Amino acid sequence: MIRTAKGMLVEYALSLPPLAVEFEFNPETLTRSRTITFDGSALPIADFNTPAESNRIGQAASAAAETISMELLLDATDKLSDSSHPMHSIALVAGIEPEIATLRSMLEPKISGSGPFQIMASLGGANAHAHDRDEHLSVLLFVWGTHILPVFITSMNIEELAHLPQLKPYRAKVTINMQVLESNNPFYQVEQVQRMVMSASNLLNLPLPF
Repeated sequence: MIRTAKGMLVEYALSLPPLAVEFEFNPETLTRSRTITFDGSALPIADFNTPAESNRIGQAASAAAETISMELLLDATDKLSDSSHPMHSIALVAGIEPEIATLRSMLEPKISGSGPFQIMASLGGANAHAHDRDEHLSVLLFVWGTHILPVFITSMNIEELAHLPQLKPYRAKVTINMQVLESNNPFYQVEQVQRMVMSASNLLNLPLPF
C-alpha cells in the first residue's frame, strides 16, 4: 500500500521552542493564486506581429508573488478513541491545543535569543520598543510532496468546532493564506527548476504540428 505523504509547515529558524506541524489530514483543496497588473499608460499600446514586439508590450505588466490558500482539519477523535495511539494520553488532556498553539506561535514576532536561537518577542524585552528588540517574523517552509516553498502566513483563521469537558479543543478548522517568497533562496530556486522540468515534460502531451 502506498503511504500518502503528509503536508507540513516548519519554521525556518533555530527557535525555542522549535515550531513544526505535520498535517494529519491533508487539505482536500489547495488554491494557488497570482495577480497581474497592467499599466497601459506606462507605454504606448501598439500592434505587435512578432514575439519581440510583444515582449515590449509586456513591460507594462507586473506580476505579484504567488499566494497559496488552504483549509486544514485538526481532529483528535482517532487519538481519543484509540488507547494504543502514541498521542492518546496527550489528546485526553490537551486535545489539539498543541497543534493550535504551534500555528499561533508561527505568527508571533520573534527576537534574537542566546546564541543562534530566537524566542517569541513576548518572552523577552517586554519593556523595550519593538524596533529596539529587533522584532521579526519567521520564514516558514510549506512542505507539499516534492515542493518545499518558503512562505509567510498572511492570514490565519482558527475555528474551534468541538471541545473536551475541560474546554480543550479536539476538532478545529484552520484557514491559512500564505505568500510565497519568490527571492534568491535555495528553496525557490529548486522550485523554479522543478517547474521548468514539468513544463518541458508537458510538451510530450502535445500533438506535433506536422
